[in-house]
Amino acid sequence: LSFQNVQARIVELPFDEGQWIKAGAVIARLDDSDYRQQVELARAALEVQQRQLAAAEQNADASQKTILSDRADRALKQLNLKRDESLAHQGFVSPSALDLSRTALAQSAAVLQRDTALAGAAARTVAVAKANIDSADESLRLARLALGYTVLRAPFDGVILVRQAELGEVVAPQTRVVTLADLDHVWLRAYLNEPDIGKVRYGEPAVVTTDTYPGKQYRGRVSFISSQAEFTPKSVETHAERVSLVYRIRVDVDNPTHELVPGMPADARIALLGP
Repeated sequence: LSFQNVQARIVELPFDEGQWIKAGAVIARLDDSDYRQQVELARAALEVQQRQLAAAEQNADASQKTILSDRADRALKQLNLKRDESLAHQGFVSPSALDLSRTALAQSAAVLQRDTALAGAAARTVAVAKANIDSADESLRLARLALGYTVLRAPFDGVILVRQAELGEVVAPQTRVVTLADLDHVWLRAYLNEPDIGKVRYGEPAVVTTDTYPGKQYRGRVSFISSQAEFTPKSVETHAERVSLVYRIRVDVDNPTHELVPGMPADARIALLGP
């Protein structure tokens, strides 16, 4: 097990090699002061963006109200001009007064056009503020995720086989801290001779024995069969056997008493199918 995407000093390492731990237990903890500060900075940045959005929305709302006022003013100016034009035909309004009405309407229309453009800009500012909030929220989420990476927890019940790190050590991302073995689910790497590869199927039962517990048998099943042949590993004693082509298989073994441990040599017997 290793820390992901974080680098800091180990401040808590409560377990030693050989200890049994439960799933979820804290295996190691890093100094998280820098990562907590990043979370606070990201939270503050999000709050700033939220305030900016509130101000942008208020500005956009005020712009819409201004447009309503401008439209009402333009409608009034249109009515005034229509009335003055009617009175001008009857000789009750001078040409200069009529020009003033026309100028007032033109000015009112220009103000409406300007405020409409400003309202569009305000709406775009709101959209940008919302996008900034999404970005700030994502930054906060990532900061919290990084903070969570400073605690290494056991993903399953198991025993610590090796502790590769020490208290006070500064570890880089992906640096192995401990090796945790799941003794409830052990498996055996074995090899089949090439002529026998077609006589074994997935799920085939197997009987596993060890020199450590002579006469004791463990039930297992074939869970993997390699699709490629290879030379027998050098751990096989005779040269004649080493140069033979074999297929690697995996046998999952029931281990309720946790007697079988990683690295223990074992043999498997499998009943071959067919002639």
